[in-house]
Amino acid sequence: MSAILIKGSEISKQIKEELKVEIAKLKDNNSIIPGLATVLVGENEASKVYVGAKEKTCKELGIYSERKDLPADTKEEDLLILIEKLNNDPKIHGILVQLPLPKHINETKVLYTISPSKDVDGFHPVNIGKMMLGEPCFLPCTPHGIMELLKRSGTNTNGAEVVVVGRSNIVGKPIANMLLQKNWGNATVTICHTGTKDIPSHTRRADILVVAVGNPKL
Repeated sequence: MSAILIKGSEISKQIKEELKVEIAKLKDNNSIIPGLATVLVGENEASKVYVGAKEKTCKELGIYSERKDLPADTKEEDLLILIEKLNNDPKIHGILVQLPLPKHINETKVLYTISPSKDVDGFHPVNIGKMMLGEPCFLPCTPHGIMELLKRSGTNTNGAEVVVVGRSNIVGKPIANMLLQKNWGNATVTICHTGTKDIPSHTRRADILVVAVGNPKL
């Protein structure tokens, strides 16, 4: 069986058009304008690109956005104070703190400070716990996107042999969990990583292969 590569560009356009309609309804029926705050600490070029893309998408969809750019030497305490302000800001419904953060800032403490109800990245332990239980919650963005790609491309995950290469908290672990959940993927999932003895033997038998690793040519 030859491999099928799912391309996300057309599916992305479809989702954005659906969101425009939903956001317009919120504005018309409930006078709610969805608000997203992005927080960028430092001058990481890749992070600037990601935050810029989020700003652009918000504008396209009709979402209110605030961008908070902070210098690399920002104190951890000051960042936490900013997050608490955003937690209490009624105009803001979602908070994204762009990772990675400078080394002097405790990433875990920052992510735990974000209100679970505004944690649209799905990194707070409350949302992670709900995801593990299969309850409604904010899901990590990339794994959620993968699930949408599978669903909208008509890929049947029910009973499928899925191999996930990578065990990061951002992609590998959550997508594996989502795919094995009975109400989401209902698949049989194997996770491979740098300690796996024979990765090719696993990947060759996969019906669905998800790769998200930081190790070139793994």
